[in-house]
Amino acid sequence: MKLNYKTTFYVGLIFFSISMFWQAYDMLIAKTLIDKFGLNQFESGIVMAFDNIMAVILLPLFGALSDKSTHKLGRRTPYIIIGTLVAAVAFMMLAFADYRQTEKIEATDIIESHYDIAFDDDVDITLKAHWYMVIDIMETERDQTYAQGLISTSEFDEWESTIYQPISDILAAGSQELSVSDQTKVRDLYYQYLSLRAWELTKNDPEVFYTFLAILFVALVSMAIYRTPAIALMPDVTIKPNRTKANAIVTFLGAIGGVFSVFVILFSGLNKHAYHNHVSVYIVIGSIMIITLGIFLWKVKEPLLVKDKEAREAAYNIKETDPYENPKKALNKEKRLSLYLLLTTVFLLFFGYNAVMSKIADYLPKVLNMEFYQLPFIIAQGVVIAMILPIGILSLKMGRKKSMLLGIFLLMISMGVIVFIEQNQIILTAGIIMIAGFGWTLTGVNIYPMVVELSRGRNVGTYTGYYYAASMGAQIFTPILSGILMDRYGRIILFPYATIFMALALATMLLVKHGDPQKIDFKKFFKKKV
Repeated sequence: MKLNYKTTFYVGLIFFSISMFWQAYDMLIAKTLIDKFGLNQFESGIVMAFDNIMAVILLPLFGALSDKSTHKLGRRTPYIIIGTLVAAVAFMMLAFADYRQTEKIEATDIIESHYDIAFDDDVDITLKAHWYMVIDIMETERDQTYAQGLISTSEFDEWESTIYQPISDILAAGSQELSVSDQTKVRDLYYQYLSLRAWELTKNDPEVFYTFLAILFVALVSMAIYRTPAIALMPDVTIKPNRTKANAIVTFLGAIGGVFSVFVILFSGLNKHAYHNHVSVYIVIGSIMIITLGIFLWKVKEPLLVKDKEAREAAYNIKETDPYENPKKALNKEKRLSLYLLLTTVFLLFFGYNAVMSKIADYLPKVLNMEFYQLPFIIAQGVVIAMILPIGILSLKMGRKKSMLLGIFLLMISMGVIVFIEQNQIILTAGIIMIAGFGWTLTGVNIYPMVVELSRGRNVGTYTGYYYAASMGAQIFTPILSGILMDRYGRIILFPYATIFMALALATMLLVKHGDPQKIDFKKFFKKKV
């Protein structure tokens, strides 16, 4: 019955690779779309929803295809090979488009004549006098652009009414120094101006933008090809009683992959400066994905591991179906209501959490004025990784529902508090992100098991589909809705938005009555091997 930790580690390397990719994706893509290509929050939200739209369509498809596969390398391995290789190469190719667009930005006056003056380290950006100088430079640039016929009258009027005039109104009121709130508003409006400039550059020469989107599309499709087969591989090669331990190892490796990705971004020199190229990040992440795949193929022989698992199941009389449940019997009304409430909780959780994760790399440097905004992630994730096992033990002691309630409560409180954080408070921000990490871990290790606990025998896959439909559905819509609100009310709305959805998730979770594990009579379960 002992788990083969070494084999599980090598199987989990794919999750290291997947988490590494998605962490880099979350921290780079939205920021690049907004800063370098000039998309607004709504438009960047649509692009960031691509992977979730494709996931809803492709994850079940490739999961079903891999179920039916008879390849000599196994059911899952061929998909892992193809998906990883294509995704890694495509991700590295994004470096080309990113470099080209950065060059185009550097060839204009956006950096030296605007960004570097507005955010000069040697000036006090809290003084209104500084921002009066900045908007004078901005006004001169807009007048010249209009006189040259590069923008229309309506475009000039829109800039004046949505950016210039609001900044002027803030500067005209009160003392000679900006309050913290007004600093945030002024910076946010000025970043909108910089994005407007970048969009005009993109609009006049869209070739690089279309190239970036096309390569990104290939990378996202490739990730969808092997995500479900990779998830299915662990239970394929692990007997049922050991899957909780195996899942803990896989989760741990995924967390390490995320932290590694943040380290790569940090040591590449990327900071809050909006126009630093990310070439080294794309190349390193893609290369590590390929190296990880090589180690996986060297150490993991899927057909042999599956045969070994089946032999062990036969030896211990372990069956995949639950011997105490009738798979044909429908859920009673109370359990069905709990299922609906659980799926609603999943939807609300991801609605709040994914909005933050898809915009956090844009929020921290621009709202909290954080120079090395990756540091809070590294500090927080490092502590959370060290606490994964204790959190798992706590969940076993408390039960799934109580753990979920505590986790959602921690998420709600931490996201609500972020709004009141002052600028460039790295340690305090890391502490709050760490609390949110504890909350997310408590919810993450319990919510999926609660959903499938309500399944009956062979329909675990169906309930897995319910779970992913709820989570991916939320992740399709929340970047778009949060983007609309951020365009309307500024970036500061992001965390209040997330807090509201966490509060709603807490309310639905309180109503759940079922989903904690049933007690198993192990003597009966292993009656042939007592």
